[in-house]
Amino acid sequence: MRQLHSQEKEQFKKLFQQERVENFEDRLRILEVFLSIEKHVTVDELVERLKAKGAAFSTDFVRDTLKMLSRLGFARQSRFDNGVVRYEHHHLGDHHDHMVCTKCGKIIEFKDDRLESYQIKIAAQHGFHMLRHKMELYGICVHCLRERARLMPLALAKAGEKLLIYEITGGASVRLRLMSMGLRQGDAIEVITNNGQGQLAISADLKRYVLGRGLAQKIVVEPSGP
Repeated sequence: MRQLHSQEKEQFKKLFQQERVENFEDRLRILEVFLSIEKHVTVDELVERLKAKGAAFSTDFVRDTLKMLSRLGFARQSRFDNGVVRYEHHHLGDHHDHMVCTKCGKIIEFKDDRLESYQIKIAAQHGFHMLRHKMELYGICVHCLRERARLMPLALAKAGEKLLIYEITGGASVRLRLMSMGLRQGDAIEVITNNGQGQLAISADLKRYVLGRGLAQKIVVEPSGP
């Protein structure tokens, strides 16, 4: 990896000198620190890492440099489910996909040659010539699963989770209200949307339901699978 980074710095120098880019040395310093970070990084995170290395640059200058690195193929920009722009190394000849934990935000890179071949095959079956693709899998990482309580209020569930209604708390009035909507203890549900505030949407038996957070807090759920 160190040799690869060295090669990319040399390519960077040649390209930027040819283009006569302003502030060449400063941008080279940003590239060096960026290449030393083996994870997806935001502009603000890179600014802080640069400061720690004794290289203080404005956020706008770092953002402009990262955009330039992306344009020239040294970095790749991603915007995952939370909408935050992150940058990663773009090594030539390398492709990988991502798994994103919706609880802690951890991003796991993975590559499967069988999956890559299957995608090309599917595209060909539809008469489609695939140029590039991006796969993002959203779920809960193994660390968060270990720490997570098996029973929890529906209000804490993440979008995409498939659950069972384990218990309804809050008294008879709450149970009657949910029953009138068509929701009962033991029902299998799936969380459609839940941004952590306001209403959330769920589905059960191919029907959609919108619940307030107070009501969702009184519905105790458990995972429907292992």
